[in-house]
This record gives sequence, C-alpha cells and structure tokens, in this order.
Amino acid sequence: MKKFTLLLLLMNITFLFAQKEISGYVFDNAGSPLSGVNVTQKGTSNNVSTDINGAYQITVDEGAILVFSYIRFAKQEFDTTESTLNVFLTEEGGLGLNEVVVTGTRTAPRSNTTAALPIDVVSAKELTATGQTTFDKALQYRIPSFNTVQTPVNDATSLLDPYEIRNMGPSRTLILINGKRKNLSSLLYVQTSPGRGETGADLSAIPIDAIERVEILRDGASAQYGSDAIAGVINIILKKRTNDGGITFRTGITSEGDGEMIGVSLNNGSTIGDKGFVNYTIDFSKVNLASRPGKVDLEGEFADNGGSIQGLNTLNDINSFLTKYPDAKNINGAPETAAAKFLVNGGINLSDETKLYYNAAYVYKKVNSFANYRTPYWSYGNGITSNNLPYLFDFFGGGTATSYQGYHPTFTGDLNDYNATLGFQSVTNGWNTDASVTVGGNSQNYTVNNSHNRSTLQDVNGINLYQENSPVFFKPGGASFSHIVGNLDITKVLSDKTSIGFGSEIRNETFEIFEGGKASWDGFGADSFSGNRPEDSGKWNRYNLGLYFDMAYDFSTNFLVNGTIRYEDYSDFGAATVWKLSSRYKFLGDKINVRGSVSTGFRAPTLHQIYTQKSQFSFDPGQGIQISGIVNNISVQARVLGIPKLDAEKSTNITLGIGAKPYEKFNLTLDYYNIKVEDRIILGDKVDTSFGSVSWFENSFDSRTSGLDIVMNYGAIGLGPGEIQFNLSGNITLENKRISPVISDNFGATFNALMFTSRPDTKWLFGANYKIKKFDLCLNNTYFGKTTFKQAGLDSNLRTEFTPKIVTDLGINFFATTKLTIALNVNNLLNVLPEWKFKPENATGTEILNNPDLIKSQYNLITFNGRYSQMTYEGYHFSQLGTLFNLSLNYKF
Repeated sequence: MKKFTLLLLLMNITFLFAQKEISGYVFDNAGSPLSGVNVTQKGTSNNVSTDINGAYQITVDEGAILVFSYIRFAKQEFDTTESTLNVFLTEEGGLGLNEVVVTGTRTAPRSNTTAALPIDVVSAKELTATGQTTFDKALQYRIPSFNTVQTPVNDATSLLDPYEIRNMGPSRTLILINGKRKNLSSLLYVQTSPGRGETGADLSAIPIDAIERVEILRDGASAQYGSDAIAGVINIILKKRTNDGGITFRTGITSEGDGEMIGVSLNNGSTIGDKGFVNYTIDFSKVNLASRPGKVDLEGEFADNGGSIQGLNTLNDINSFLTKYPDAKNINGAPETAAAKFLVNGGINLSDETKLYYNAAYVYKKVNSFANYRTPYWSYGNGITSNNLPYLFDFFGGGTATSYQGYHPTFTGDLNDYNATLGFQSVTNGWNTDASVTVGGNSQNYTVNNSHNRSTLQDVNGINLYQENSPVFFKPGGASFSHIVGNLDITKVLSDKTSIGFGSEIRNETFEIFEGGKASWDGFGADSFSGNRPEDSGKWNRYNLGLYFDMAYDFSTNFLVNGTIRYEDYSDFGAATVWKLSSRYKFLGDKINVRGSVSTGFRAPTLHQIYTQKSQFSFDPGQGIQISGIVNNISVQARVLGIPKLDAEKSTNITLGIGAKPYEKFNLTLDYYNIKVEDRIILGDKVDTSFGSVSWFENSFDSRTSGLDIVMNYGAIGLGPGEIQFNLSGNITLENKRISPVISDNFGATFNALMFTSRPDTKWLFGANYKIKKFDLCLNNTYFGKTTFKQAGLDSNLRTEFTPKIVTDLGINFFATTKLTIALNVNNLLNVLPEWKFKPENATGTEILNNPDLIKSQYNLITFNGRYSQMTYEGYHFSQLGTLFNLSLNYKF
C-alpha cells in the first residue's frame, strides 16, 4: 500500500512538472488592449478570455500550442516555450486604413477594413491640417457628405451653424462622444435658411485638440443607436494619451484685415498610479467680427421705405443717407465669438476584470452680432417711420431729426453646453458589460441692446408704457435642453465566428423656454428680436426606453452577416420597432470587398418642434421686416386651425458598396445610398390665418434621397527625398426630392428649395500631402457643386443658382525641433467667393432676364435691396469671407 501511494505521488509530481503557466497581454495592431479574446490550448477545451486590460493567464501542458482568436481579427497560433507571451493581433486584410472602429455595430469592435458599413475615420492630425478653428468647419473640409454653412441672418443662429450628412438636416444625424449620446442644442432654427425647423448638437463646442479620431457612419443606424440616426452617426473618440501633451498658440486674420483670431489650447495627460489615466484639454479663443455687407440699392430702399408713404422719406432723403453710407451701415458676415472649452477623459482599473471610465466637458460661448441697421427712413409698416416716433431722435441721435442717423440693434447670445459620462466596464467569462450614465445640456440666454419698444400701450393713467418710456436694453429670454441617459450594453464573442450584443437605454429629456422681460415681448416687443411671452414659455419633459439585440456571424473569413433589432417606447407619442441587416463578402485574396445593408428607422419629433411657439421678426420681400409667428401643435390656436399633433418620421435606408485594394498603396470605396423618409417633419411657410401670419410644424410628406460616396487613397510613394500621398473623395447627389403630396398648403417653392436643393448637388475633396525632411506640406481642394434656391418673393418663373466653385487650402508644417512645430495655413488661397445668377424656369423667365428693370427688382427682393448681395437673404452653398491666414505654434512637453 505504501508503494502504491508513493507511485501515485510520483505520478502527480511528474504531471505537475509537465504543465506550465503562460501569461501576457493581447493588443490590436494600434497597441490598444483587447478584452474578450479567446485564448485556447489547441486541441483541447482548455481556454480563458482576456480581461479588460487585455491580460490573460492559462495553465497548459508542456509543449502546448496556444490559439488566439477574436472576431474580425486573424487567428494566430504560438508555441509556449516562454512563460510570458504578449500577442498583437492583426485585423483581417481589407480596403483602407486598419483602424479598429467601434461605430456601426453593437457587438465586438471591427477593423475599418472589414466593416460591413461605410465608415469614415478622420484622425486628429487630419482635422488640424484643415486649418479650421472649429470642429464642424474642419469636418466640412474633410468629409464630402458633410455640409455646414453660416447663415446670412445671424441673431440666435450665430451661436451654432446647422450641419447635415447626405442633405438630411441636422436633426437626422446622431452625435456620440466615446459611443455615448451627446445632448442636443436648445436652439431651434427658425430663419428661412438651410436647417429651418430643425435642431442639432453643438459640434463647434468640442475642442479639436481633445479628439483622437472621428468615426462617421454614413448609414441609417436607428436600430443600433435609436432616434436621430436616420442619416448616420458621428462618433467622437477622445484622446487617452498620457504623454505627447502640448500647448498650441493660434492666431489668424482675413485678407480684408478683419476677423482677427487668437487662441491657446492645452492638451496633456497623466497616469494615475499604475492603474489609471487622465487626459485633459483647455481651449480659449476669440474671433473678431468680419463683415461683408453689400451696396444698398436706392430705388429698392425707396420702394420699401418711402415710395408708398405720402410726404415722408423722400427719394432725396434716402439718397443722401446712402451716398454717405453705401451699405446702409449694415453689418453681416461672421459675428464676434469668444469661447472657453474644458474637457477631461479618463479611466481607472479597479481590478483585472473591472474598469471605471469617465469624461466631462463644459463650454461657454459668447457671441455678439447685429440685426439689420435701422436707417433714418426705416419703415415699421402701416406708414410708421422715425418721423412718427420722434423719441428716437433723443434715444439714438442729438434730439433732432437732422441729427438722427438711425440705430443698430445688437444681439448677444450666451451659451453654456456641458456633457459628462460615468461608466463601468467588466469582463466575466468573456462577457463584456458596460453600464453608464450620461448627463448633458445646452442653455442659451439672449440680450438685445440699442433697440426700443414702439408699442402704444398705456397704463391706467393714460401714460405710455413704451415709446418715449421704452428701455433700450432687453432680456428676451432664451431656452435650454437637457437629458439624462442610462445605458447598459453587454457583448460576448461566443466563438471565432459568432458574437452577440444586447442592451437597453433609458433617456429623460427636458426642454425649457425662458420667459423674457415684459418690455421685450409686450405689445410689439423689442425691435429686431421679440422676447418669449409668458404663455409661450414653460418646461416640458418626456422619457423613452429602448431595447436592442445585435448578432454578427462570420460564415467564413470572407462572408459576414450582422443583424440588429430595436424596440423603443416614448412617453409622448408611442412605440416603434426597427431593424437592420448588413453583410460583407471579401474575395480575390481580400482585394475586393462587397458590402451592403438595409434598415428601417425612425425619428421622434424633438421637444423643440413640439412645444416652440413665438413671434419673430423676419424679412418679407418687398415689405421689409415684419412680425410673424410660430404656432405649436398642442396649442389652442392649433385646435382652431385643425393642425394635427406630430408623429415620428419613419425611414427605409439601403446601402450597397464595393471596395478594392488592388495593391498595398491604393484603395478605393464606392457606396450607393437610398434613404426614404415617411411623414417628414417640416416647419412650413407662413399662412395668413385668424391669428395673423403664422407657420407650424407638420408631418408633411415623404421624401427620397439617393447618391454616391467615393473615397480613394494613394501612397505614400517616394518622390525625390520625400514621400507623397494623394486622396480623392466625393459625394454625388442622384436624387433628393419630395415623393408624395404635401398635406397642406404651407409648403411652397421656397422651402422645397431649402430642403432639397440648398446644398451642393456634388462635393469633391482632392488633396496631396508631401513629407520632406522637416516639412509636411498639404494642398487640399474642395469643389462645391451647383446649389439652387427659390427665395421668398422671387418670381416663380426664375430661380437662383450658385456657380460651382473650388476652394483651395494650403498647409505648411515645419518641425523646428522634436518639441516645436510651426504651422501656417492659408485657407481659401485663391480668394474664391460664392457667386450666384438668375436662371429662367421657362420662356417667361427668359423675358424677365431680358428686362434690366425687372432683373433689378428681383435682385432687390432676394438680397434685401443689396444688403446680402453675396449670399442672398436665405443662404449660400459655402461660407467664405475671403482668404484666411492662420499661424500656430505647438510645443510638446
């Protein structure tokens, strides 16, 4: 018995010595740890998964082979001669850059080259190379399907410009920060310009120096991310670096000597012990006013302000003023903007399997702009001019009519925007769990100065409340929007072929309209920008719950299918179920990749669209500035007028693409898209009703948008002592139109043009980057195609077309030392400006164009008598004020 026991002991000792422990880390080819990687002893069921830091530990037999497998990455095998084994997995071969992207699927991350969806990846370096000072403008010159434009008439819109992907409006692109939903702005665009009736997140609030990269999914993604993702998703990935920090000083000026810019930005990072990191950005900037008013036409001014008023404002009076001030003292262009931006991104490992992460941002912007200048002969309608308001001579002149030179109302907007996320990640038996809470908000408060209230209201004693007793300083109120979002996302790589993801999102949204001071809204209210009335102000709230399930299956290394289904229930308009199916097939040794998707989507009307009701000042062609209103869909007025409540938009999105990488230095992708939106929500034309001239939101019609996205890259190749790279990308709109009748008469030619033809029908980016010794030279050309408008007041037999233009940007980086970089950017090198012409719709239109007097009349109608000669009163196809010189110095710590 003792011999048998001894024999067993010797066998166990031999067995123990025949096994060994292997440990290490698994990374992607970019050096980021991969969690959930299957580590298996070949030929056995002995396996483990990497933890949240990419670490693993496994006991294997002597001489065993370890197999490392992770979906979308090439399987790799290693012997176990060493006890420490660190592995770098390589993404499966493909068609472009090899970034690992997290956008476009709710299962495990993929490499960009093997994704089944069209995704643009823009690095921080590419954003900086544009020379643009804000994130939204940088995207304008990097992504063909992305468009943004500065609106001609600023006031509240000066705080942030509308943007869109694939001509779908800002409301239909979802913005994420590190994969979490960013809050919307509180601003609703109500001017008759592109973006009217919509709202979006404030992209300009995000400091460029805080961004590691941007992943732009150009495909419908409501099934994956919820409402607002009909056109696509912009996912902003923040920097995690704990080294390579630096400080950047920026300055710039336009070729006209205005628009001076100065700024400083600090980005740095640090480790927190041996388990965490933090990266932070501080950015301060100031941009001065750049004004580009046109020359005002005498006859047009007389027709609007004097021609119909007997005995007042004679032609000589107007001519005298315009002779002295050809632009009628108007200021329009880019407003003065000061901004302070703070952002932090960090994380800490609580254990080998758990991690806490966080990010937070706060932005303050102050924007100063101007309303249209009120000339001495200004008409307020109904025969009222400054001669009927003699107190104006005291308010804004020397007390006499001859000393009075008019006045210029100013508009100041104070914007606060914040967002923060706190999350927890864990890995247990290969199950990746991510739970987070995100808060965000945007508030805007407005100030009007150098104005007055001309109302004739009186108190009980018969004394005027306003006019000669009017203040000149007003607080018209403002608005705020906030949300709280809870997310729970769970993923698991079930095998090297299958991965799943499921989760939920609960979101609470609050929208508030701040009441203005009484003098700002009482009677006529503050001239230029009337305040929010008490009955139009208030706070509104809603919540929604979303549930989704996502599954991806690789039938082979070449053939992938990914499916998603989502259910979402809103407290104010009900539930919706949407789905998405996408696929990718590679062949010819990964040199060709065919991909496609089909999905359904939805977009809930924003709280802004449901509850906004107000009076506003706007230009009425031929009648000057007039007051009109917006009636919301739940008001008493809406019931009287028979206006129905809003419902969600529904969409069907089809994408089909092909990519090729015939050899190492060249790749090409071509993607076709087709987006149908049903029950599209619009803010329609003004309609004369028993409540005055008003407009309202409605689910008005169905639309279809289709087009092509093209991306090509070539290089780097040797050229002399350096290397050169070429890139060409473009967006071609094939179809963008209404495909069903409108439900009412409040949608005319003007808004049809604003929605469907007010963005370039094609846009191309062509650039070259040449690196030689200590220099990095970049030359980019952006082609803006034809844009068509039908401005309010324009004869129906005419249209306006903006001529295609190419804007050229030059960038020169000089690496003076390993720490100091000097960069010079010359944007719009050739001083290209927007240019438009009248075009006839028919023979009658041709006759009009053959008559100089009629042409002049039409010109005056759409440019406010020449004040907006460069862009017209309702917008243009790209924003340029001339050549812009930017110089920056970056010092690395």
